[in-house]
Amino acid sequence: MEKTGVAIVGMGTVGAGVARLLLEHGDRTARHAGRTLWLNHAVVRDLKKPRGVELPEGVLTDDLQRVIDDESVSVVVQLIGGIEPAKSIMLRLLESGKDVVTANKALLAQHGPELFDRARELGRSIAFEASVAGGIPIVANISQCLSANQIQSLRGILNGTCNFIVSKMDAEGASYKATLGEAQKLGYAEADPGMDVDGTDATQKLAILSHLAFGARVDWSEIPRRGIGRLKSVDFRYATHLGYRIKLIALAKLTDEGLVLDVSPMLVKVGKPLAEVRDNYNAVSVVGDAVGPVFFQGQGAGQMPTASAVVADLIDTAVGRTAITFRTLELWSEGRDRAGMAPRGSLVSRYYLRFDVQDVPKVLSQIAGALGKNGISIGSVYQHDADLSDEGIVPVVIVTKETTQASVGAALAELASVEAIDSVAEQLKILD
Repeated sequence: MEKTGVAIVGMGTVGAGVARLLLEHGDRTARHAGRTLWLNHAVVRDLKKPRGVELPEGVLTDDLQRVIDDESVSVVVQLIGGIEPAKSIMLRLLESGKDVVTANKALLAQHGPELFDRARELGRSIAFEASVAGGIPIVANISQCLSANQIQSLRGILNGTCNFIVSKMDAEGASYKATLGEAQKLGYAEADPGMDVDGTDATQKLAILSHLAFGARVDWSEIPRRGIGRLKSVDFRYATHLGYRIKLIALAKLTDEGLVLDVSPMLVKVGKPLAEVRDNYNAVSVVGDAVGPVFFQGQGAGQMPTASAVVADLIDTAVGRTAITFRTLELWSEGRDRAGMAPRGSLVSRYYLRFDVQDVPKVLSQIAGALGKNGISIGSVYQHDADLSDEGIVPVVIVTKETTQASVGAALAELASVEAIDSVAEQLKILD
């Protein structure tokens, strides 16, 4: 059987998982690839660090040039995180005639179009299934299985850390701080979970999917985003009362005004597939104009789920499937049917609004007046009696009818100056 030389650059947790699949299940990969995927090199910074996998003698090296110079290596798994030196290394690999498989979402979200263009100039390809939603084959499904469709919308739970936290807050009524601490103890959250809980991770993944599905070339940092750090247990109780669950949702939707992108906590109706995704699982709901709605769910991170996606990309690259589907991105790069961006604030949705107000007359009419002045109709109102231990401050929850984000922002800005309103405590979109 023919051999395809493979190298791994970056032997962290995922790299060790990839090596294990190649070394321990070579018969399986060979059966699917029609050739042996042969691990020639594994490039690391520290040769003495334990890797959790036994590599053949001579494979481990700290010399990237060995990979560059080895003409028998045709595809390289690049698993270095961050922007630099990952970007420079990827360019060197492409320019030396190697195809690349990567799981680096941050790099692709920031420099993906540039790297894709350079790969095409060189006649090479970049495969990136593992960069979004770990073991869920969402990239392959959008680029291959759903290629007969115009994708109309994507809705995803793309960060397992956030989904674990909001699932526990919903089920147990625990605070955000306590649940984050539990997630860190269980290894679902990093010691510094900032990029997860502030929505950055999900936003970077949404930027990649949006380029793939809609041709959007958008800087991920320009996508409106909000994390989960401000969520309160009281809002989970109200959401349950209303028949919803709160989830961090990454949304891309084609509208008459263009492509709308948003990452934020939203209320999702109980019984809908996204509402039932629990713990650290990821999920993506896709609507195509021909196929209708389809749904994908699975482990979005972890050593072996991510390694599974990487090795699947290796197989596709070895047999030539990646080169074929990579041309889809070339058409997008030329601007064919590329979706334009909708104006910021144009997303239409119903809204959940919670106000902390003083227990005095006319405050509800003031809220209703400001909403009506900005063209917002009220669907329902929920008000509880004053909690005397809280100095007479009562929560008022309003569910609006469909309106724009810009209209809600204008109304809330007006209400911020009303003396009887202690605070505009929460505003969440409702995902219908």
